[in-house]
This record gives sequence, structure tokens and C-alpha cells, in this order.
Amino acid sequence: TIGQIEVLSSGIIQVRKDTVITEDDVTISTSYYRHVLCPEDDLTNEDPKVVAVANAVWTAAVIAAYKASIVTAST
Repeated sequence: TIGQIEVLSSGIIQVRKDTVITEDDVTISTSYYRHVLCPEDDLTNEDPKVVAVANAVWTAAVIAAYKASIVTAST
């Protein structure tokens, strides 16, 4: 399940997926997996919650600013 969705000021979205193993309604193990999405990344296989956040956050202005920051950082 999605445990956390964090939006950075650059428009980058950090996603934490939680895997919880239970036995008799008692948690016996929890593990986490994180991945990062940049503006305009493919959202095809993302959780609907992540897609909703990305669609709300990734405005044309955010995408343009992100692209400009990449060009600036690489020069």
C-alpha cells in the first residue's frame, strides 16, 4: 500500500510503499520501498492516489520550471 506521498518544491514526488506482514492480526514485519517521480514521468503503473497528486501538482508552470532547473543544473 502507499504509505506516504511527498511533494517537493521542485515538483518531484517521492512515494513510499509499505509492505506489512501480519499473523493473527499482529504485525510481524514491515518493509518500505521508495521511488521518485519527476514532472512528466510516465504514471501508467502508479497507484491512483499517486496519479491524482501528480495531476494536481504537475501544472504547466511546474513542468516548465522543472525543465529549466535541469538545464541550469547541467550547464
